[in-house]
Amino acid sequence: MKKLGLATQIFIGLAFGIAIGAIFYGNNTVMAILQPLGDIFLHLIKMIVIPIVVSALIVSIAGVGDIKKLGRLGGKTILYFEIVTTIALAVGLLAANLFHPGSGIDMGNLEKGDISKYEETSKTTESTGVAAQIVHIIPTNIFQSLTEGNLLAIIFFSVLFGLGVAAIGEKGKPVLNFFEGVLESMFWMTNLVMKFAPFGVFALIGLNVAKFGIGSLIPLGKLVLVIYLTMIFFVFVVLGIIAKMAGTNVLVLIKILKDELILAFTTASSEAVLPRLMTKMENFGCPKAVTSFVIPTGYTFNLDGSSIYQAIAALFIAQMYGIHLSFIEQITLLLVLMLTSKGMAGVAGASFVVVLTTLGSMGLPLEGMAFIAGIDRILDMLRTSVNVVGNALAAIVMSKWEGGFDKEKAKHYTDSIRKSDVA
Repeated sequence: MKKLGLATQIFIGLAFGIAIGAIFYGNNTVMAILQPLGDIFLHLIKMIVIPIVVSALIVSIAGVGDIKKLGRLGGKTILYFEIVTTIALAVGLLAANLFHPGSGIDMGNLEKGDISKYEETSKTTESTGVAAQIVHIIPTNIFQSLTEGNLLAIIFFSVLFGLGVAAIGEKGKPVLNFFEGVLESMFWMTNLVMKFAPFGVFALIGLNVAKFGIGSLIPLGKLVLVIYLTMIFFVFVVLGIIAKMAGTNVLVLIKILKDELILAFTTASSEAVLPRLMTKMENFGCPKAVTSFVIPTGYTFNLDGSSIYQAIAALFIAQMYGIHLSFIEQITLLLVLMLTSKGMAGVAGASFVVVLTTLGSMGLPLEGMAFIAGIDRILDMLRTSVNVVGNALAAIVMSKWEGGFDKEKAKHYTDSIRKSDVA
């Protein structure tokens, strides 16, 4: 295994997982064995994410030390995220109108999944409103936010703390050195944890195939196909154009991130790739200050894959129940999705909750989401991978916009990857 690259090891784990899941479909004993193995890997990942985000942000912000520069970066970043996610939502709506994935479906042949926990979250979040969600970004107790994994609150605190460390000058040096040490240690831990990735992937994919079976895709195959093709179109055409405008190539980016994309696809977890994504973008020539701010923020504000899924899923439900939405109603749907997707940032199962909240506000039947629940994991796998590409590209765009992108470093890094692939 040592001679094989991480991507190859993960792919082998994926293949074995699918085979075991298919052979032991519905076998509770096998599922009971696979479940803890997959959970261990996800727990290991979650264990290292928060310390990396906190230390990386504090180190990068303290390094910038200029509140005006940070404010400019923050403003540009949010503007870019808003434009790209709106395009993603529009592409999703266009695809649903072109292919009509929900038309002609016999609901009697579909299995219903349990969506009660998502409905509860949807009602709670909807009742608090967007304004309350903005207030929630500011933590009352940072230790509670760290415990709960509230990424937006953690980012807010870390940015302010980093500015504080920069503001006190020499007195802040020991604090900065401490967090630099923490960051280096956490990256070492990340490399260690990733050695377990092939086994985690094997267990997670095996568990899902054993639980739902390959046959679960057939009744909703058209929806899966439309969402997958739309996301692939978005990555290669929309993000491809943005990459070209930024002076890079989306194919080069995908090649650099191949390990992370396979990992994101198989685990359906953005957290699984966050530490390595930040490192790779820094190696590719993005300044630490930009990477450490843009990528963690992107995981709450720039979810392109999730946006496409939300738009198609909402129209799929309408089509499935034979409800025709006019052009004006679809524009309203787009605006509602724009607001709800930002309001749900950091909520568990955010994409699912966003669609439920949107359906409720548009007067569409919530029960329709129960039919998608069974295959949501399969949809989540690709939307997570698209989110990874979108956030990596955002780091490059922001680095170039700020005039801090290192072209020589990027060329050296891509050359080294090319040589290792040949070897």
